[in-house]
Amino acid sequence: MPQLPSTALAEKAVNTIRMLAADGVQKANSGHPGMPMGAADMAFVLWSRHLRFDPSEPRWIDRDRFVLSAGHGSMLLYSLLHLAGFDLSIDDLKNFRQKGSRTPGHPEFRHTPGVEVTSGPLGQGFANAVGMALGQAMLSARLGPGNPVEDHWVYAIVSDGDLMEGVSAEAASLAGHLKLGRCVFLYDDNQITIDGRTTLAFSGEDVTRRFEAYGWQVQSVDGRDREGISRAIDAAKADLSRPSLIRVHTVIGYGSPNKQGKSSVHGAPLGEEELKATKEFLGWPQEPRFLVPDDVRALWADVIGARKGEHEAWKRRADAWRASNPERAALLDAHLNRTVPADITARLLEGADASEATRKLSQAMLQKVAALVPSLAGGSADLAESNLTEVKGAGGVEAGQYAGRNIHFGIREHAMGSMANGLAYDGEHIPFVSTFFVFSDYMRPAVRIAALAGLQVIYVWTHDSIFLGEDGPTHQPIEHLTALRAIPNLHVVRPADGLETALAWAHALTRREGPTALVLTRQKIAKIERTVPFDAAKAMRGGYVVADPPGAKVTLVATGSELATAQGAAALLAAKGIPARLVSVPCLTCFEAQPEAVRREVIPAGQRVAVVEAGRAIEWWRLAGSDGLVIGIDGFGASAPEKALAEMYGFTPEKVAARVVGWLGA
Repeated sequence: MPQLPSTALAEKAVNTIRMLAADGVQKANSGHPGMPMGAADMAFVLWSRHLRFDPSEPRWIDRDRFVLSAGHGSMLLYSLLHLAGFDLSIDDLKNFRQKGSRTPGHPEFRHTPGVEVTSGPLGQGFANAVGMALGQAMLSARLGPGNPVEDHWVYAIVSDGDLMEGVSAEAASLAGHLKLGRCVFLYDDNQITIDGRTTLAFSGEDVTRRFEAYGWQVQSVDGRDREGISRAIDAAKADLSRPSLIRVHTVIGYGSPNKQGKSSVHGAPLGEEELKATKEFLGWPQEPRFLVPDDVRALWADVIGARKGEHEAWKRRADAWRASNPERAALLDAHLNRTVPADITARLLEGADASEATRKLSQAMLQKVAALVPSLAGGSADLAESNLTEVKGAGGVEAGQYAGRNIHFGIREHAMGSMANGLAYDGEHIPFVSTFFVFSDYMRPAVRIAALAGLQVIYVWTHDSIFLGEDGPTHQPIEHLTALRAIPNLHVVRPADGLETALAWAHALTRREGPTALVLTRQKIAKIERTVPFDAAKAMRGGYVVADPPGAKVTLVATGSELATAQGAAALLAAKGIPARLVSVPCLTCFEAQPEAVRREVIPAGQRVAVVEAGRAIEWWRLAGSDGLVIGIDGFGASAPEKALAEMYGFTPEKVAARVVGWLGA
């Protein structure tokens, strides 16, 4: 790595970062100038001396990853990306936080070249970075020594707020347990939050001793000591047996004579008078705004040239490795492409026509999938035996032994969801994660970000309704289907039998533009009898016809375990002279995205609709219409055996049929 430049030039380069951030926030009249100004020294040292990147190939597979977990300081990252030669112009910096700009208020994955994660909700980026380091360790272990992804590091700048959030504690604990030594996190320890000094709420713990107890190496350094920061990064990298936290003691808003060190500089522009005073204090020209001095530009050109040279050298080594290791190179490509067989749907459907608890049907699918999709890896939050999510014979991931495909996340749902996002951001694994459906609440922030960032993550959520039984209302999901279906770009799939479970897995594996949730039963489901021949292509639209008797007067719609209940109700209605069309809608979001003609093919216009689902079910009124019927649950569950609950809550064929008869006035 190149040596640090002269003190004077380094100071000018650091002040360039500070003033680009301050100018950007001032022009937008919105943003967070304090963090970029205080963290500019550490960011400059990291990016100019340690971080390995190539702006012409932002997704180079052995680049170092940089995560700005403190995403509110986004102008720090945007300034660095611009200076480091990424496709981000001065005009982009000038358009910070403006409509349609490439520099949104918080960094967004795929929106801005060089941005590795969508960060902002504090603690998420911390856990994402741990997930990235885990993915690197797993893939490198599978490929063996000398492979093309074994050398990169995962760096992050994290804040006081990140370390207060519980998700970072969960991720830090697991990172220490797994000895993920390629995590090097710089903690912007400025002791300021929006409300004031951190002592308002963050004084009773010793961060150093806490992270040491997690198994991390912890160092401390002054935020203006650039040589000290560089030495600390070197020391962190020299210890591969544990992750590293470098406490960098900074002054928020450094350079602002009247606001530095105060909460007032955290989340608001400096103001024109203070911006002028800051430039005077730092010896910076008042004009032009967004200044990058020529010698600073030249310094960064040298850095970029050196990084490109490193990339070229890596390409030669990678080519030689591929030539010597064709089978492992094929495995690497299967990971990089997240290769899924073109006939995955047909292969999963083979022998899938079965009735059982859908979690057990999913277990069988998972074994098939793991054999066909090398990049699939994941695990459960200490519930693998209940979720049935162990890939048999694939081994577990342990400290120093990373080649397995089963990840034991422990009881850490928050971190599990965010680490899965880290694996997905890297694009080298298709991660799946699992817990009881009711505990999807603990994962919801990460699920939302996965949907926003368009990440391919698979959620396997089991014990999907009150019918899990005796554990009672604390474990029985009610509102969860409704709440999760409300997240844009999340596909919630609730299959009813083996065929639908096979399609659910096929959909999740082939859907690259967002996450997919498989919502599965604990209890066995009665066999679905289809009088309309099963058509996989039609079922993949999200809703399809199961039975269509002549003269049908009503359409019964159901999902998951309630499809069998509705099937039983349809038989009782037929005996009363009320033929009922039966429709399964395993993915409501998918079905609603279909053209109207397709939807009308499944649910004819003018036919009355009754929906049956053992949950809050309020979203189904869109499909049922104002003259429809939605049979759901308006309260919480109860502790009782499954059959007693079905009777109590009206989810037997007899009670569903009676509700429909009363509604029709028949």
